[in-house]
Amino acid sequence: EPEPRIKELNEPYKLEILQAIKTEPITIYHIGDQWWDLCAGPHVESTKMIHPKAIDLESVAGAYWRGDETKPMLQRIYGTAWSSPEELVAYNTFKAEAKRRDHRTLGKDLNLFSIQQEEVGGGLVFWHPKGAIMRNMIENYWKDLHLAKGYDLLYTPHVGKLDLWKTSGHADFYAENMYKPIEVEDEIYQLKPMNCPFHVAVYKDGYFSYRDLPIRWAELGTVYRYERSGTMHGLFRVRGFTQDDAHIFCLPDQVAGEIKGVLDLIEEILGTFGFKEFEVNLSTQPEKSVGGPEIWKVAEDALKEALGVKGWDYKVDEGGGAFYGPKIDVKITDAIGRKWQCSTVQLDFNLPERFDMSYIDSENSKQRPIMIHRAIFGSLERFYGILTENYAGAFPLWIAPTQVRLLPVTDNVTPYVQETVRRMKAAGVRVEVTSNERLAKLVRNAEKAKVPVMCIVGEAEAADGKLAVRTYADGDQGVLTVDEVIARCVAANQGKLDKF
Repeated sequence: EPEPRIKELNEPYKLEILQAIKTEPITIYHIGDQWWDLCAGPHVESTKMIHPKAIDLESVAGAYWRGDETKPMLQRIYGTAWSSPEELVAYNTFKAEAKRRDHRTLGKDLNLFSIQQEEVGGGLVFWHPKGAIMRNMIENYWKDLHLAKGYDLLYTPHVGKLDLWKTSGHADFYAENMYKPIEVEDEIYQLKPMNCPFHVAVYKDGYFSYRDLPIRWAELGTVYRYERSGTMHGLFRVRGFTQDDAHIFCLPDQVAGEIKGVLDLIEEILGTFGFKEFEVNLSTQPEKSVGGPEIWKVAEDALKEALGVKGWDYKVDEGGGAFYGPKIDVKITDAIGRKWQCSTVQLDFNLPERFDMSYIDSENSKQRPIMIHRAIFGSLERFYGILTENYAGAFPLWIAPTQVRLLPVTDNVTPYVQETVRRMKAAGVRVEVTSNERLAKLVRNAEKAKVPVMCIVGEAEAADGKLAVRTYADGDQGVLTVDEVIARCVAANQGKLDKF
């Protein structure tokens, strides 16, 4: 019934949608006698049920049909409807707050990063000095903690022979997200979309017994995935990004303990950056999968055991696992209540089989190791975007690109300011100096830059060896000695503290 009705109205886009629907039932909703539409629904029975002051037309924008730049450009009208005017007001307030926190705007305003689509290409991130120093601190923290928790670090190439991706299955199942192969001296290479096969290659280069397992390898590995231009979005969806990847190779009876260790690491790392609320989902065996029911049961029971020991509540997505193993997904909640998918813990029975991975057991026989994929940030770029929006650019003191800005009000204090900068930098405090403006403007510019600590330096402060301190978070802090300011910043760096 729907197809002739849609053809009669000459709506080719609606017809394309209809032809793409593979599940039953196909539904058409009516309002009154005249208006109807192909829709999953539900619809209200009458527009009278919608409060006229609870409707808002938000914007009009061009959009490629189905996000494909090779298809026609259409005009998209964005609108929203709510049960009451109060709900609409709350939604608009939330939307305004989200706009204020938009990492794309803050990245430009605070000079953190850029994506130079016209000059260089879309989805490719340039980290500016202030953003780069933050990334460096995130990476160093991540590496140091992983080493302390029994991981070893890897570095792997950005390209590999296409045969590797054929063996892994990516060339067959993931081709639409991969860039075209590169021919080099009669051999075909591929930009890597994943780090996993390279870690397998390192494993295959060794010889392991059951006594060597578990093996934990971690890498901040840059990967490249094709994204249509219409789908890219700031740091959240890019074409080149760095995954905080790790792979654990272990015995079946080690899985629960290793998963528990990963969950502890997730909690510690995300908690350090201020994320304390998690939503956890466990996805189980789908209808089509590799591996027998016994190994799936062992794996799913191990994930449940680890979550039980951890004491985390979770939801079960029956049949929602990947074809090669069950997984745990962890979402974080930001400052305005939005949930973001970050961490994933994924068991894999597929790659060990495809690459013929093995270890020698206690009976001197070859056995397959169980492989665990896990990422905590997901990608550095996306996590940095989330972090920026969570704090609206006013980053915690320990990770702020500039921790202290000195504001001299006269050139007469220049030697004192230079000596203060030297002492702060020697203590590991990130400090800069801004001058040659009226004091009110110096303070205003520092607050616009969201610098955590502002220190005003006049002749009185210089004579006494002190600084007049003001913080972005809490305002005036009074007059403190240079040593006191340095000590507080050092304590924040060591304790990963938010405030001065």
